[in-house]
Amino acid sequence: MINHPWHEVPVGSNPPEHINGIVEIATGMRTKYEVDKETGLLKLDRILYSAVYYPANYGFIPQTLGDDHDPLDIMILCREPIQPLCLVPARVIGVMRMIDQGLGDEKILAVAENDASTRHLKDISELEDHFKLELKEFFESYKKLENKIVIVPDFQGKETAMKIIEKAVAQYQEKYTR
Repeated sequence: MINHPWHEVPVGSNPPEHINGIVEIATGMRTKYEVDKETGLLKLDRILYSAVYYPANYGFIPQTLGDDHDPLDIMILCREPIQPLCLVPARVIGVMRMIDQGLGDEKILAVAENDASTRHLKDISELEDHFKLELKEFFESYKKLENKIVIVPDFQGKETAMKIIEKAVAQYQEKYTR
């Protein structure tokens, strides 16, 4: 039995390209959930202050630690909303670089391996420019009514994303597996 999705679920079948994502927020939600670091339960963080909805299934990669001291964030592209706390085998296609309150906060972009409508995508360059603009707009505006500043300077490809994942796995191992 798995008690904590961050610490007890494997990072993936063949990281850094084939990873697991744990969904916290399904596409189309305004409800911001986060896995509680102590208990592993899904807790309500807040209802978004802005009239926007998550543009992709959003969560984290288990057994990773980002520079923000949280599990590395992931957006899983899939035709359907995915139930929170669902384990999703995914393949990395890129990264959305983000600065949140002055700190780096990368969002790994991946496709659900079990969705025929997205699994053909190999790199972020294959995404429609408009969809990338939607992602950028969501993250730059969803905290405005909280008087917080978020900047999305750029998107980068799969190779950069995989290096970020490797670093986050090493940081996790350094902190939690000694």
